Amino acid sequence: MQGNDFEYRGLMASTWDLLRGDTSRWEDRFFYIEMIEQFGQPVLDVGCATGRLLLDYLQNGIDIDGVDISPEMLTLCTDKASKLGLYPALYQQSMQSLELPRRYRTILAPSSSFQLILDPDQAAQAMLRLHAHLQPEGALLMPFMRLWQEGDPLESDWELMSEKVRPEDGAVVRKWSRWRYDPQAQLEHTEDRYEVSLDGVVLASEHHRRSPATRDYTQSQAVQLYRLAGFAEIRLLSGFTTDPARDEDRIFSVVGEKG
Repeated sequence: MQGNDFEYRGLMASTWDLLRGDTSRWEDRFFYIEMIEQFGQPVLDVGCATGRLLLDYLQNGIDIDGVDISPEMLTLCTDKASKLGLYPALYQQSMQSLELPRRYRTILAPSSSFQLILDPDQAAQAMLRLHAHLQPEGALLMPFMRLWQEGDPLESDWELMSEKVRPEDGAVVRKWSRWRYDPQAQLEHTEDRYEVSLDGVVLASEHHRRSPATRDYTQSQAVQLYRLAGFAEIRLLSGFTTDPARDEDRIFSVVGEKG
C-alpha cells in the first residue's frame, strides 16, 4: 500500500484467488483467530484484498471491517461477499492516511502487507495511524517476512510460480516471477508475468515490474517501528505461533498492545 498508486491491478488482481488456491488451512488463519479471541472485537483487516480472511471471519460471526488501497481488489471482495450474502464495511485508503469512523480492539495486517510501504517516513506515519485506530488495550498484529538473510542469493531467474485452470472457461492461467534484492537498501525488486491461454491461444498477458517492491525488516527494526509509534507492550513471535521468535525465522509476527 504505497502512495496513490496501487500494484494489485489487472491480471494480478483478477487471478489472485485462482493462483493462490485453497487457503482455508493456511496457518495464519487460525493464529489470527486466536489473537482475536485474546484481544477482542471489532477487528480491522488491513490490506484485506479479495477477502480471504475478512469474509471467512464474517461468516463465523466476527465483527470485522476491511481496508485496502486497490479498488480492483475491493471490487472483487464486494462481489464475493454479495454471493455469500455478506455486506462488509470496506474502505479504500492507504495505511499512512488511515481515517476510519471507528476504533478497533484488534488490527491485523496479514500477508506482510506493511512491507509494501517503501519509504521509512511513510512507514512511521502508517504506524501512528494504526496506533490511533486502536482502542485502549487493543493490539496491532503484523507478520514480517525476511526477504533476504546472510548467504541467500541476491537475485533469481524467471520461475513458473503457479499454473491453474480457470473453472469458468477452462483457460490456463500462469504466473512467472523473478526478483533482485539490494542488501544495503533492504529493498526487493520484483517482476511478474501473467498469461491466460485457451487451446494454445494467448487470450491475455501482462508484465508487472515493481522496482522496488517491498522493504525488508530485521526483528529489531520491526520492534523499533512499534516502539516509536507508542506501543506499550511488544512481543516477537515465531511465524504464526505464540512461541518466541528465533533468529533464523523467515516469518516472524509482532504483537503490540496500546496502553
